[in-house]
Amino acid sequence: MIWYGLLMAAVAVERVAELVVARRNERWSTARGAIVTGQGHYPAMVALHTGLLVGCPAEVWLADRPFVPALAWPMLAALAGAQALRWWCIGTLGPRWNTRVMVVPGLPLVTSGPYRLLRHPNYVAVVAEGAALPLVHTAWVTAAVFTALNAALLTVRIRCENRALATATAPTTPAPA
Repeated sequence: MIWYGLLMAAVAVERVAELVVARRNERWSTARGAIVTGQGHYPAMVALHTGLLVGCPAEVWLADRPFVPALAWPMLAALAGAQALRWWCIGTLGPRWNTRVMVVPGLPLVTSGPYRLLRHPNYVAVVAEGAALPLVHTAWVTAAVFTALNAALLTVRIRCENRALATATAPTTPAPA
C-alpha cells in the first residue's frame, strides 16, 4: 500500500505539472486570440479525473484490495506508456496544448509526432491511464467506473474539439468583389 500511495502521489504531482503547463499555454493562446469552447463539460472532466486520483487509493484501502504482481507489472508498464504518450503530445503541440479546448484561429492542424498517427492521441493516454492506474493495485471498481464515465465524457469532448478545430482551421475564402 505504501508503494501504491507513492505512485498515486507521483501521478498527482504530474497532474500539477500539466496544470502549470496548461496555464502558461493558456496565456500564450489568449494573447493570440484563442477561441475557448467546451466550458460546460470542463468541470465534469476535472471532477472525473480528481475522482480517479481519490478513488484508486480509497478502493484499495476500504476494500482491502490485494497487490497482484501478475496484474500490477503490466498495468505499471501501461501507465508508464500512457505518461510517455501524454508528454509526447504536450511536447508536440508545444504552447498549443491545454487542458481546455482552446484554438488559435488560423493556425494549421498539428500533423507531426503522435498526431501523424492519430487525431487525438492524448485521449488514448487518458483511456490507458484510467484503466491502468487503478489496476496496478486491483482497484477494479474504480477502473470500471472511470472507464464508463470517461467514455461518455470523451464523446462530448472529442466532438467539441473537432468542431473547434474545424472552425478555427477552416480556410477562409475572400469576399466576392
